[in-house]
Amino acid sequence: MRVIRSIPAFAAALAGLLATLPIAHAAPKLQKVTFGLDWVAEAEYGGYYQAVATGIYKKYGLNVTIREGGPEVNNAQLLLAGKLNFDITSNGFLAFNFVKEHIPFIAVAAMFQKDPDILLAHRSTGETSFAALKGKPIAVSSDTRASWWLFLAHKYHYSDSQLRPYDFNLAPFFTNKNLAVQGFLTSEPFLVKQKTGHYPVVLRLDKAGFDGYAQLVATSKKLVASDPSLVQRFIAASAAGWKSYLDGNPAPAFALIRKANPDMTMPLLKYGYDTLKKDGIVESGDTKTLGIGAMTNARWKGFYDQMRDAGMYPAHFDYKAAYTLQFVDHKGAAKP
Repeated sequence: MRVIRSIPAFAAALAGLLATLPIAHAAPKLQKVTFGLDWVAEAEYGGYYQAVATGIYKKYGLNVTIREGGPEVNNAQLLLAGKLNFDITSNGFLAFNFVKEHIPFIAVAAMFQKDPDILLAHRSTGETSFAALKGKPIAVSSDTRASWWLFLAHKYHYSDSQLRPYDFNLAPFFTNKNLAVQGFLTSEPFLVKQKTGHYPVVLRLDKAGFDGYAQLVATSKKLVASDPSLVQRFIAASAAGWKSYLDGNPAPAFALIRKANPDMTMPLLKYGYDTLKKDGIVESGDTKTLGIGAMTNARWKGFYDQMRDAGMYPAHFDYKAAYTLQFVDHKGAAKP
């Protein structure tokens, strides 16, 4: 019978044995992020859903929850209330209004280099240009009346007497052959084709000289100051998600989008996806050198100059307070 001669000797031997065993490291804790969309789940948000579905956000140390938006959802209020860490601010008007109204949020990236907002018109009436719509009824939402409608009205001499209400329903367009309505390049043309058998006249805002960014990612100035690493990682991971979505296999994003929005059909989802790629909505212009999400001072200044000339913002307006380039200049960008 073998006897352990001393407790100290046994303890020393056990310690030596344990030192040779592999150490099990706990998985790093993921930082929780809630991200608000400005509409329901669809192809136009595929990059974010791709980053969730393929684990890209997790590689950047993030546990991201995506919250759908819609006409009844006010993301600015949710940001103010601390319910969201980031949100999609639809266009530069809203970013400028943060400054104008002293709301402490700021744009940190622009995922859409081209604004996909459009007006739809009927081919049968011969209204094939923005100029031809002067004096004709045009249905736009209340938010649009305070944003890019003012640009079009200034450029094409529209009047408010032309305005008709729009509740994101195409039924009035189908029943009134004289009515033009707002829409999105990635969806409404397809829906009209599906209903009528032919595409409508599509008048693109970006083709009218409108030079604003769209699908801006915004957050609080407080978060930018207190946790810039989180902001950097979220923007870098989102950009990586968009790259994977557009240049790789979009199936993981499609599956999550349809789970979040069961009304989304595969044909519409595919049409939106193809349009994003074909028209360079995400990947074009400065993204070739700066990457997805790019913004530049020159582009922001050009947009401000346009809107100032249209009488929407005063001279000497501090437009630079609406955005920061520190997360999209790709100097020291976060790595997975």
